[in-house]
Amino acid sequence: MLSGVNVALGVSGSIAAVKTVELAHELRRQGASVRAVMTDSARGIVHPWAVDFATDEPVVTEITGQVEHVELCGREGWADVLLLAPATANTVGKLAAAVDDTPVTTCATTALGADVPVVVAPAMHEPMYDHPGVVETITQVQSWGVEFVDPRIEEQKAKIASEEAIVTGVARATTPDPLAGEHVIVTSGATTESVDPVRTLSNRASGKTGRAVARACHVSGADVTLVHHGDDVHYADVAQVESAAEMLDAVQSHADSADALVSAAAISDYTVDAAAEKIKSGADRLTLELTPTPKLIDTVREAHPELEIVGFKLETEGGAETLTERARETMNRAGLSFVVGNRADVMGEASTEALVIRPDHVDEYTGSKAGLGARVAEELATEL
Repeated sequence: MLSGVNVALGVSGSIAAVKTVELAHELRRQGASVRAVMTDSARGIVHPWAVDFATDEPVVTEITGQVEHVELCGREGWADVLLLAPATANTVGKLAAAVDDTPVTTCATTALGADVPVVVAPAMHEPMYDHPGVVETITQVQSWGVEFVDPRIEEQKAKIASEEAIVTGVARATTPDPLAGEHVIVTSGATTESVDPVRTLSNRASGKTGRAVARACHVSGADVTLVHHGDDVHYADVAQVESAAEMLDAVQSHADSADALVSAAAISDYTVDAAAEKIKSGADRLTLELTPTPKLIDTVREAHPELEIVGFKLETEGGAETLTERARETMNRAGLSFVVGNRADVMGEASTEALVIRPDHVDEYTGSKAGLGARVAEELATEL
């Protein structure tokens, strides 16, 4: 996700500085090169040697005649992005006021003046984060184009965001944004149909591909609504649903403001009239009457004839030719922009093999589901 990106990592004196070593490792695992800058307060929490080890680069702890701030964050500087993580209330305030009395704030002033992207991951006690001056400062700095990665509010603390969220923020700040200004709905994972208050009918979809698409669209600049049954995520507004009917309703409720829909969910093809009470066990045989659910893409297409829609098609039989033929039948029926075809044996796996199917050609994809998400976002940007 960060292949070839140079990250200047500014570390200030929050206790969250203890997370810096692992954050630097994660940035590098994602392909970035990292060079760190530390305040005196940060050095009292985590030793520069540890950060040196994590980045495999010398740590800047003072500005000398080598003008390290310009070499790192100037107009011709090394960094593609300045990441302030953790950023204290003190550092955020200085960022807004152009006060550069530490190596970190001096780099920040330089980066903002040189139009180097800046990403801020705050960490402080919750009352400090809620201080009117801090709130106003964050709003002001965001208006300059600075990307904030919201903290996790837990135990009356605004704890630094997860490494995944920070990496995503850095990726969004350093990736071209062909989907900027676009609202994309992504459906993901399995839906579940209730048989009774205890039992359900569902499928084996994990939602990894749908979440990867949503994250990639966010990184490419889109405002994303993720419709699924699962945890909230940092890269999208989440509409929580369980059944196929709930998923359709949620998509319909957001479609008026959307520019595109990526229907990656494995939506139940059948539903059942749920029993009000738990069905007693022990019977020799039980028959359930299944009713077909409405096709989401067909229903949305009918209501929104101009909406760009991307479909997913999964098959268990035949080869690529059969998958392509059936995907094109769906494409023609629902007026889809393109279809991603895959097979059931990739469900739940981290990697995948897929076909990106268009009316006149088919491209093969093999790799991670994160990479497939990026490919779908790229193809969607071309359509939009």
